[in-house]
Amino acid sequence: MRVVIDTNVLYASLRSRSGAAFAILSLIRGGVVKPAVTAPLAFEYEDVLQRQGALPHFTADEVSAFLDWFVYRASHHRVHFLWRPFLSDPKDDLVLEAAGAAQTEHLVTFNLKDFAKAPHVGVSAITPARCLELIRKNKNR
Repeated sequence: MRVVIDTNVLYASLRSRSGAAFAILSLIRGGVVKPAVTAPLAFEYEDVLQRQGALPHFTADEVSAFLDWFVYRASHHRVHFLWRPFLSDPKDDLVLEAAGAAQTEHLVTFNLKDFAKAPHVGVSAITPARCLELIRKNKNR
């Protein structure tokens, strides 16, 4: 399953090993989930995750190493059409543009209300838990 992952999901996956966000990282490692990124989205990940105190149990080098791994595992896409401003938060537009550029069916986020307009461009915003449900459902087919 190829998806775009919102920054808040990456953040949550690094804050706790017990949630659906972390489980998605394990599925990335196993090749079941393939994240899709664009350069602007990768820079957004770095900006948020490298903020002073954001992830106090990680060093800056450990966060960089994680991001290197994540981007290495991802499919890379160029944005040829900017939808900005489309959503209320310009940072969310980066995520939606990545989903459009990668032609993914889903973007994974905790902020579903922020992506209420996503279906207008052919993208479904789903939670990490819902992403896991879809993967299990597809696996059982």
